Amino acid sequence: MFQGTIDIAAALPVEICANGDTLFDLGMMFSTGRGGEVDFVAAHKWFNLAALKGRVDAIALRRELAEQMSESEVALAQREARAWMMAH
Repeated sequence: MFQGTIDIAAALPVEICANGDTLFDLGMMFSTGRGGEVDFVAAHKWFNLAALKGRVDAIALRRELAEQMSESEVALAQREARAWMMAH
């Protein structure tokens, strides 16, 4: 488990380095709670975006999450993914 600190001030915004691998890593972070609390809506959003950027393995993980989420949570994750795509 990560026990260091993250320098938020030096971190690049995700939109600057948004490739499938980066988006997939964000999905993993939110689905496991690696960076804080587990957030299935955020994880689904990032796996959805990673899949759109070519990470085929993100499709199965997104599907697994969707099975554990309510329909309204999945819909929210999809809206957030669309909004992110429109903004970036």
